[in-house]
Amino acid sequence: MKLIRFGKPGQELPGLILEDGRRIDASAFGSDYDEAFLGGDGLERLAVWAKANAATAPVVDASVRLGPCVARPSKIVCVGLNYADHAREAGAEIPKEPILFFKSTSSIVGPNDDLIIPRNSKKSDWEVELAIIIGKKASYVSEADAMNHVAGYSLHNDYSEREWQLERGGQWVKGKSCDTFAPLGPFLATRDEIPDPHNLKMWLSVSGVMRQNSTTAQMIFGVPQLVSYISQFMSLLPGDVISTGTPPGVGLGLKPTPVFLQPGDVIKLGIEGLGESCQHAVYPW
Repeated sequence: MKLIRFGKPGQELPGLILEDGRRIDASAFGSDYDEAFLGGDGLERLAVWAKANAATAPVVDASVRLGPCVARPSKIVCVGLNYADHAREAGAEIPKEPILFFKSTSSIVGPNDDLIIPRNSKKSDWEVELAIIIGKKASYVSEADAMNHVAGYSLHNDYSEREWQLERGGQWVKGKSCDTFAPLGPFLATRDEIPDPHNLKMWLSVSGVMRQNSTTAQMIFGVPQLVSYISQFMSLLPGDVISTGTPPGVGLGLKPTPVFLQPGDVIKLGIEGLGESCQHAVYPW
């Protein structure tokens, strides 16, 4: 299934994208896509509901805003330098273990909402990433069991303010958590929709210029490794997001001169099987 949430910010309703591309309102199902839904038997019940009601459910017009594909999770855990080529362009060593950092959940927005360049930002950057959505509490799970804790996947743009991330001391979270820095979606694809998350084409363009063009096959640490590894340090709760890292082509790594986002830029991105999103960069200050 492909799960969407639609409507005004903070008032999103649950929905589905059907195999024929229609978007339907699943409000009658009676549950948002949150921790309780994902951690229980929500996906199974939703599949039963859809089989009986999809043909008659109200259609959601294409003009209606899409929100984040999951209700605000307890945390976003990000993996740094998980593509060897990206590590090299950043001048960093290839990590021997996953590098973890957090991104504030208040940064989550819909997939096509505006990117607000933060006040006084000079180095706002882009990062197309595969996001794992947790479906079952994971604590000290093995790699062999890790996939049983995955609900599905989504497209994520892990925006970063590089000056604040790298030049202002402390942890990376400062450069990662600004409002609108985590557009998530357009949909959550359940695990059966993506048989192999390690072989998906991924790309990102800025104002018509292709900047990232790679595949998840280049990840250093794959989905089972990441879920298992992170669960050794914290409990992953249903709905939690693991953002698995970005391939080369970020603005910081461009040679001979880095390129960062400016008001008016249009950022488009996509991952095979997970759809596309588009953000317009604005500076309202």
